[in-house]
Amino acid sequence: MSLTSEDADPSEQRAAARPPAANAQPNQVTFNRLELRRILNLYGRMVADGEWRDYAIDFLKDRAVFSVYRRASEVPIYRIEKDPRLARKQGMYSVISATGLILRRGHELERVLLVIDRKLAVV
Repeated sequence: MSLTSEDADPSEQRAAARPPAANAQPNQVTFNRLELRRILNLYGRMVADGEWRDYAIDFLKDRAVFSVYRRASEVPIYRIEKDPRLARKQGMYSVISATGLILRRGHELERVLLVIDRKLAVV
C-alpha cells in the first residue's frame, strides 16, 4: 500500500519543503579551546594582581568578544575581539580599550595580547 499526497502527514511535507539552513541554529563566532585558554590564563594572572575583577563573553554572529572589567558595574576596560571577516586583511584578533581605541590588531592572538600582558622583563 503506497501513500498518496492525500494520505501523507502535512507536517512532514512542510518539513521536507523547508531548506536545511532554516532548521539549523544561526552561526556564531566563538573562541576555540586554545584561544580561550590563553585569554583565561591572562585573566587569571591579572585577577591575582588585583587589576581585573570580572569578565563577560559574547558570541555574536559576526564576532566573539571577551570583555574585561575592573568592577562589575563599569564599562569594560578591554575587549578582546575575534572577527573572522578581517582574517585576510588586518588580522581577526584585536584588543580594544574602554574608549574604543584599537590598541593592537593581528593574525595571532598571542602577539595581540602582548599589549595588555605585563610579564616580568629581564633587565
